[in-house]
Amino acid sequence: MKKDVKKVVLAYSGGLDTSVIIPWLKENYRCQVITMCADLGQGEELAPVYAKALQSGADKCYIEDLKNEFVEDFIWPVLKAGAVYEKKYLLGTSFARPLIAKKLVEIAEKEGADAVAHGATGKGNDQVRFELTVKALAPALKIIAPWREWDIRSREDAIDYAEKHGIAVPVTKKRPYSMDRNLWHLSHEGADLEDPANEPLDDLYLIVNTPDKAPDQAEYVTIDFTAGVPSALNGQKTNGPALVERLNAIGAKHGIGVADLVENRLVGMKSRGVYETPGGAILYYAHNELETLTLDRATMQYKQLVAIKYAELVYDGMWYAPLREALAAFVDETQKTVTGSVKLKLYKGGIKSAGVKSPYSLYHEGFVTFGRDEVYNQADAEGFINLYGLPLKVRALLKKERGI
Repeated sequence: MKKDVKKVVLAYSGGLDTSVIIPWLKENYRCQVITMCADLGQGEELAPVYAKALQSGADKCYIEDLKNEFVEDFIWPVLKAGAVYEKKYLLGTSFARPLIAKKLVEIAEKEGADAVAHGATGKGNDQVRFELTVKALAPALKIIAPWREWDIRSREDAIDYAEKHGIAVPVTKKRPYSMDRNLWHLSHEGADLEDPANEPLDDLYLIVNTPDKAPDQAEYVTIDFTAGVPSALNGQKTNGPALVERLNAIGAKHGIGVADLVENRLVGMKSRGVYETPGGAILYYAHNELETLTLDRATMQYKQLVAIKYAELVYDGMWYAPLREALAAFVDETQKTVTGSVKLKLYKGGIKSAGVKSPYSLYHEGFVTFGRDEVYNQADAEGFINLYGLPLKVRALLKKERGI
């Protein structure tokens, strides 16, 4: 009941949806509104957030620096898993939402709030990601989702509502894209992208160069990993956020990391999104190269199956589900030997391996050489093939015997 809500903590970004939610909550719930903005590496976007929240009617505004937690506790586990949703999407929004919701719960408990609120629409995945996290961490908290309650039916309606209430928003009817930015990526949805037949306009990209504008000279980068976690770039050890930021700049310069896909949303519809993830694309490529050297065949193939399920769980908002946690434990076990160095060549939107090495390498030149060796008896292969092919031989004899 609305009358039972006295204080709400709103997940706030300063964007269109959450900006209009503040006055809407005030008008419809007659409650205190506390905003919480998560600093996940949005950069300059955060500068006006505090003042804007208060000017829009918020009673209090928190800005939480979560960059280290974001990288260490959310990005690295997904990278180690090799989780990619539907072959292209590196999950930048998907694993940001449970962290935001986790902090939302913490502030709600600190403030003694009755409810939390978010600006996700009733058509999207984010409503599920926010709310499943709240249910997992604070099941007694009421959840308010204005897009499922109010009369606003489009982004144009929301812009009109903002103008009526004197709220400046960073979205116009001329550029009505829905965007989400953090340290890992920048996503674009809506407007002309809603027709999959439309090629993205060049001015859509705000981070990554188009390949034709990338330098004509290739650049090499070397990434070190320790137990599956990136630990150094070009020989310089650094923390997670700084490493991602540096790789973002390098990758963006060379046109790396644009993914354009029509994806299957959890709620049943297909949607089209364009994602800019330059540093992430480089890290995924490098991590996979190192695993080819350090994981045995059975483990690597099974891990590929796990990666698909892991990505689905993250995409579906199941970060705090027992299965995701169990799969993470499996992944951590596989990463114990994923330590080494990967050199990559970046050029005009492409990534190529330029060498990989590890103290735990399972590659043994003595066994695979085409030259003379003293460790492999090629005659052993005959018995192996006879046994491996026995089911095929028996089946062929049966077919001949039965005339089938």
